[in-house]
Amino acid sequence: MISSLLIANRGEIACRIIRTARRLGIRTVAVYSDADARALHVRQADEAVHIGPSPARESYLVGEKIIAAAKASGAEAIHPGYGFLSENAEFAEAVEAAGLVWVGPKAASIRAMGLKDAAKKLMQEAGVPTTPGYLGEDQSPERLQAEADGIGYPVLIKAVAGGGGKGMRKVNAGGEFQEMLLSCKREAASSFGDDRVLIEKYVERPRHIEVQVFGDTHGNVVHLFERDCSLQRRHQKVIEEAPASGMDEATRAAVCEAAVKAARAVDYVGAGTIEFIADASEGLRADRIWFMEMNTRLQVEHPVTEEITGQDLVEWQLRVASGEPLPKRQDELSINGWAMEARLYAEDPTTGFLPSTGTLEHFALSEDVRIDTGVDEGSVISPFYDPMIAKIIATGETRNVAISALVEALDETEVWPVKTNAAFLAEAASHPEFLGGDVDTGFIPRHIDALVRSSGPDDSIWRLAAFAMANTSFDEREEQGPWGEIEGFRLNRADDLRVALSHAGETRVIDRGIPADMAAGTATWLDKLVVFSEGQAFGFEWPGRAGAAGGGAAGDGALISPMPGKIIAVEVRQGDSVAKGQKLVTLEAMKMEHSLVAPFDGVVAELNAAEGGQVSEGALLARIEKGEG
Repeated sequence: MISSLLIANRGEIACRIIRTARRLGIRTVAVYSDADARALHVRQADEAVHIGPSPARESYLVGEKIIAAAKASGAEAIHPGYGFLSENAEFAEAVEAAGLVWVGPKAASIRAMGLKDAAKKLMQEAGVPTTPGYLGEDQSPERLQAEADGIGYPVLIKAVAGGGGKGMRKVNAGGEFQEMLLSCKREAASSFGDDRVLIEKYVERPRHIEVQVFGDTHGNVVHLFERDCSLQRRHQKVIEEAPASGMDEATRAAVCEAAVKAARAVDYVGAGTIEFIADASEGLRADRIWFMEMNTRLQVEHPVTEEITGQDLVEWQLRVASGEPLPKRQDELSINGWAMEARLYAEDPTTGFLPSTGTLEHFALSEDVRIDTGVDEGSVISPFYDPMIAKIIATGETRNVAISALVEALDETEVWPVKTNAAFLAEAASHPEFLGGDVDTGFIPRHIDALVRSSGPDDSIWRLAAFAMANTSFDEREEQGPWGEIEGFRLNRADDLRVALSHAGETRVIDRGIPADMAAGTATWLDKLVVFSEGQAFGFEWPGRAGAAGGGAAGDGALISPMPGKIIAVEVRQGDSVAKGQKLVTLEAMKMEHSLVAPFDGVVAELNAAEGGQVSEGALLARIEKGEG
């Protein structure tokens, strides 16, 4: 068994690997950037090595620095986690050339599956069913458009070197193909250094089914059954589950057999995932499920497979990398119960899912489910990395039991002042279609208005906040300190007391005689009185102390940068006429693109944005004056 392990990653997955390594008695070495100097994974590891500035391209994506850190710390092996360099064949080769153990598949396997066009050709040769599409060498816009026209719309443009939902665009009609192609190529070049694309037929009611596979150096390959990852937003998975709803045994056998065949075709070693797209218009049928791609690494959603099989997949990775055979044979693996995973992101659904950054002054998650996280109270959510802050994993004997446990855990989520998508996730998991298993990748776009709750507190939350303020004096609040939670209230105040309080610029005066609904949430004094309710958080202050509400576009036409980031596109010039909703500036932050649009018809009176420029949160990017659009 490996004795010492460097983890070439950060955050949640680094902490997850450390947990298993510690149980196995393996010494761990963390690496960290400037932004992560006090991160949880750094504090949990036995040793930590600084590898550079905050941007990933200057730290976590620099293989030479990571290998040097491994040598300097005496680590025997490197585990890449997921993302960053985990699917970089050159890095895998460099690790082994340095005399270190690579906890991952062979470089040849990574290469074989890393380019989507080559992978599809390989799968076709191996007898694995694939979707109709164009994989040709001619990448001219004219040829790509002609192929798309021939396949028939809608089609999907996909980056050849893509992954993680990056470099993908759905095109509904020929007239929008060139614009989508340009956007896809730009994102592909930025994310992968390769702007080549392929074209696939877009399945109208697609479900995303994937199979966990594992191989060893002794020629053994097994599957650990399927996962359903159909709940997605902008091609990013939101809620995953195992097994897949509506999957009968015959279809499961066919899909899992195809996944094992795919893994054997590339002589696969270690953890991998074969991803399939299923046409769910007539339920899950083996003849309507096609190979999409292979991820040659551990997946973010691996915990749901662990929960239904009782296996530790990180332990499997470490044992296989140490030369041991797979811990279990195929006939020793079975499905037990159901598991659901929700990805808790630092983002605000009420502002179009803009990322939220800052210090986690309050961070409390349910203790009744499995939580995989890379942060704790006091951690800083920076703009440099992916906004996922935790994975909430619930289990049950049946699907409905697992869903109930997940929703309850999401409702109990308490995070402040960073915004999260907890309420959005709870609404998605509670939706009748999801409860009925009637889910496809268009579920979230189809129901987005119903899934995003109002950004403001309802009357019951106002009453609870007023009750808390009325029964806790200002002096008492100060004595409790910034972390004190209100556990009891003084009930001997005058019955006719009226309470004035403010939230986001709105002030209300509430009669003390109106009873508070204590089931509405919990109230805690932090920098202000915060009421946590069903995954949301609302801050209240005494009138006169409340701050003004902010936003990406003010009523006077000012476009404000909602976060620190890099400007990757400016669509207008000063003096241009614009229409309400027209895209003006595109900002890249936390590995995502965010477009700022005109708040109304008018003219660009001021423009302070330049392509390639870095901007800080709150910076004025443009100002629109009302007029003829």
